[in-house]
Amino acid sequence: MRVLIVKTSSMGDVLHTLPALTDAMQAIPGIRFDWVVEEGFTQIPGWHPAVDRVIPVAIRRWRKNWFGSETRQQRCDFKREVQSRTYDAVIDAQGLIKSAALITRVAKGEKHGQDCKSAREPFASWFYNQRHEIDKKQHAVERTRELFAKSLGYQKPATQGDYAIAARFLSHPSQDAGQYLVFLHATTRADKHWPEEHWRELIGLLSTQNIRIKLPWGAEHEYQRALRLAEGFPFVEVLPKLSLQNVAEVLAGAKAVVSVDTGLSHLTAALDRPNITLYGPTDPGLIGGYGKNQFICRPLSGNQMADILPEQVKTLLDKEAG
Repeated sequence: MRVLIVKTSSMGDVLHTLPALTDAMQAIPGIRFDWVVEEGFTQIPGWHPAVDRVIPVAIRRWRKNWFGSETRQQRCDFKREVQSRTYDAVIDAQGLIKSAALITRVAKGEKHGQDCKSAREPFASWFYNQRHEIDKKQHAVERTRELFAKSLGYQKPATQGDYAIAARFLSHPSQDAGQYLVFLHATTRADKHWPEEHWRELIGLLSTQNIRIKLPWGAEHEYQRALRLAEGFPFVEVLPKLSLQNVAEVLAGAKAVVSVDTGLSHLTAALDRPNITLYGPTDPGLIGGYGKNQFICRPLSGNQMADILPEQVKTLLDKEAG
């Protein structure tokens, strides 16, 4: 059985889809998946053992010049790639009009997705042959697991979902595995940032514990922040710019991770690493960290990131990560 998955973004959403593949792999021996995903996240689907082919799409980039000659050619090439196979099922796990109209609609195979009461954008359901009601009052991972189960005809397991990628990274641990912490300090929204002075105070509180701290980054402004956080602390390492694969390798070897609400926090969860995620005004609710060893840290009073105290994080870190 061969299935096409349409789940293009974001990083957290792509990662949240992985446990559904594991369910299907265990329920239907020999099932294989192809996956359409935004070009920036193409490494992630290939980490799962049931994925054969990853098909990049560049809607985010194309819409900047949708009718340009180069973009039109890339869109034609993409359509040809998607239509090169006929699938037993096409599962649109995105639930958006753009994914349904531009990708799912042109794919060859029985098209499955959420019904109009369940999809994020109800009109997307018009493009599916089979529309499934999915309970909204459950975590995003569980919603996707339910969609796959109903689309492929098996009972969704009652056990916690398994991303099935941790073993890939833990099979060849680095020499310093388990001897460092990772601080994920970067996120896109300003109100999700933890103040730099709080990060530095937390680093200071850890200075007597004989453990190193690694700071990854992506953009230049994140690199500059990492330098500021590390200044004066010889046990803090600002990492070079890394690929997503390399970041995953660093996270997999961490003793524990402290993070703001960001896609890499979900990657940490997928790798089963102890992870303390800081939430202020955003509600982890049904889209927070899912998996083993995931802990939420919220303000003792107030609802802003600055209201989370470094001592509070340090206490939780000592308790959950030893």
